[in-house]
Amino acid sequence: MKRDCLYIIMPAYNEEANIGKVIEHWYPVVEKIGGESRLVILNDGSKDGTYDKICECMEKYPRLIGINKENEGHGPTILSGYHYAVESGADYVFQTDSDGQTLAEEFWQFWDKRQSCGLLIGYRRGRKDGLSRIFVTKVLRLVLFLAFGVWVKDANTPFRLMKASQLDKVLKRIPDGFNLSNVLMTVIYEKHHLGVQYIPITFRPRQGGKNSLNMKRIVGIGRKSWSEFLRLRRSI
Repeated sequence: MKRDCLYIIMPAYNEEANIGKVIEHWYPVVEKIGGESRLVILNDGSKDGTYDKICECMEKYPRLIGINKENEGHGPTILSGYHYAVESGADYVFQTDSDGQTLAEEFWQFWDKRQSCGLLIGYRRGRKDGLSRIFVTKVLRLVLFLAFGVWVKDANTPFRLMKASQLDKVLKRIPDGFNLSNVLMTVIYEKHHLGVQYIPITFRPRQGGKNSLNMKRIVGIGRKSWSEFLRLRRSI
């Protein structure tokens, strides 16, 4: 009997301080699932030694794939990873980030429910990444309701499991290079009743390195995204 194939998609930008430990933390998941499962890390044009670290780890971990690409930003990089996973024959696609804020041991409750997804998405309960980030999430929830008429509990969580065959159809609705790709994806799953379930997860402080986003950039992204949301609300 063929084993389900999981691709974990993980974007990375200037994560030299974290990436080795994050790979060590998440690699056992694809190793345990086995088959053709892979951990895929997309280096988004890092200016430090992130990709060198990934290459070192690939020599040790045969299920690890490192992809080096030009800098596009978090959203477009995730989209690239999703397309790569679907085209590579994954049955399920899981996405998390490379900053060490999520816990691999909490993945298994998602995997146990994989046949019921849809989109299984982590709800960041008691999150530890700062009041400004929590505020942004609350504002985003309101913005999405105004733009699309859907109430999304936690739209941008980097902890989500999707069935690849369904994800392939959803990706066709997301413009290439869209900045808030995970947000728009969550809206599409909610709006079309594609089986969204929220599962509480732990969300720790960043485990090392420096966050590339600041409040000024977040506000700028928000303004641009509002215009794009209004443009897209009928087409999705």
